Amino acid sequence: MTTDHPRPARLRRLATLALTAALVSLGGCASHYVDGNTRDIDSSQYKAPAAKRPVQMLFEFQSKGVANARATGALKPKIQAQVESSGLFAGVSDAPAADGALLTITLNNVPLSDDAFSKGFVTGLTFGLAGSQVSDGYVCTARYTAGNGAAPVTHQARHAIHTTVGATSAPGNAVKADGIESAVFTMTRQILSNVLNDLSQDPAFQAPNRP
Repeated sequence: MTTDHPRPARLRRLATLALTAALVSLGGCASHYVDGNTRDIDSSQYKAPAAKRPVQMLFEFQSKGVANARATGALKPKIQAQVESSGLFAGVSDAPAADGALLTITLNNVPLSDDAFSKGFVTGLTFGLAGSQVSDGYVCTARYTAGNGAAPVTHQARHAIHTTVGATSAPGNAVKADGIESAVFTMTRQILSNVLNDLSQDPAFQAPNRP
């Protein structure tokens, strides 16, 4: 890869490929930053139900709403470990739970340069940097169903990763990552902590678990 500024379309293709694969680096000429508007929420702040239930967990990573099997496989172990350590469930498994409880988590990568996706996204993201910058948005959706005909409980959180080439300064309100893998894993941990916290605070999540 050269040190010249690539065309924006080419840069976007390269950055999106790296981000959705969750493991591919763009090399030494690119820098990656995790947006600072979505932060970690420690599981100690979650509101655990009085009577915890085992749950079946399904996870899918998407690129503009289309399933991305490679990124799903790369991120699922971390997603499952974080849900297991949340303290919200008696157990987390790929297999159906005895009482039918189901937690479905999707993480959708959307290009923020596409008006159809950027409208209504989080405010405060960093743009207008000198040099070339690509910002990829992420929408995490958690949908929990307690079983027994209970209505689903759904919560969302949003995040972003910024990739710069030839920039003279770092994006404001963003934290530089060691590489794309570190950026993706940090973003995933932070965005999931937010949806799990919102889910735990929802009375509709608490109600089915009361003795």
